[in-house]
Amino acid sequence: MLEQFPFLNIVIFGNSLATYCLSVIIFIGGLLVLFLVKSLVIGRLRVFVEKTQGKRDDFLLSLFEKMVMPILPVAAFYFAVQQLTLNPVVDRLVTALAVIILVMQVTRLFLYSTIFFLEEFWMKRGNVPGTIPMSKSILTILKVSVWGMALVFTLDNLGFNVAAVVAGLGIGGIAVALAAQTILGDLFNYFVIFFDRPFEEGDFIISGDFMGAIEHIGLKSTRLRSLNGEQIIISNTDLTASRVRNYKHMAERRVVFKLRVPFQTPNDQLKKIPPAVREIIEKIPNTRFDRAHFASFGESSLDFEVVYIVKSPDYNKYMDIQQTINLAVKEFFEKDGIELAYPTETLYEGSTSTRVRG
Repeated sequence: MLEQFPFLNIVIFGNSLATYCLSVIIFIGGLLVLFLVKSLVIGRLRVFVEKTQGKRDDFLLSLFEKMVMPILPVAAFYFAVQQLTLNPVVDRLVTALAVIILVMQVTRLFLYSTIFFLEEFWMKRGNVPGTIPMSKSILTILKVSVWGMALVFTLDNLGFNVAAVVAGLGIGGIAVALAAQTILGDLFNYFVIFFDRPFEEGDFIISGDFMGAIEHIGLKSTRLRSLNGEQIIISNTDLTASRVRNYKHMAERRVVFKLRVPFQTPNDQLKKIPPAVREIIEKIPNTRFDRAHFASFGESSLDFEVVYIVKSPDYNKYMDIQQTINLAVKEFFEKDGIELAYPTETLYEGSTSTRVRG
């Protein structure tokens, strides 16, 4: 065929016109395939995806359209150029550009997919406001790590000797890890808090001697706002190592309190106390009576133990209910002539005794 078109044998910059034509045909063919795929396949897929309600098919279409499709023109250009005999410097430059673009797109594809599935995981667990800043921190660390590995991979494929650099970073990393064990421990426990979610921002917790509402969960420490108003800063390691009482997920509040009456209280009055307390509690909304018993003989009193349930975790509502019960019990005691006990001591001197109140 070349004999019929002798001009195709003309050599320009080390390549014949026939070779240039083949290169152009490969490039144009690649672009034509890209156009057909984009106009026919993607168009039909988009119509199909719009009829579905799931998010994964939208994600896959977006992934193919935004991440895979841009690689095709670069691949067509690269294979077209490979048909030519190029200057070694130009050939290395083209290869380097192809490697850089390919690594960038693969890295973006990996991050795009990972972020989608992480967000889907967070949504399944309940996307609450407290997880938003934490997820941003996780994604930032993930992006920095992945792009760092992509950079090392790119430099290695471009012919740079990264083995010595990686070895040096490894030794330096060990030294830094030994010098910053506490910081790394807090960082690791930040991930533990994020994925295990024992508490979130806005929760009211008690940890050891400290209590307060969580204001911020950071990479190293968690900040609480105490009932007195001051800010309490606790390291993540201390929080994960201690027992934490989280009041946010408390559906009901079980309340136990005692009533103490003097030893001299008659039996008929003692028998009236449990049913009277039960009647008082059962009349109060949002409460459920559990029990009331003459529980024990105290050092200076007869002790009744009362248990009831507040059908709300709200602390203020609990205090309102307890106040109502206390006032009603005091009114009942006064009406029935029952005294409330207070600490007393009895001193015996010979045949007489003296009672001291105090």
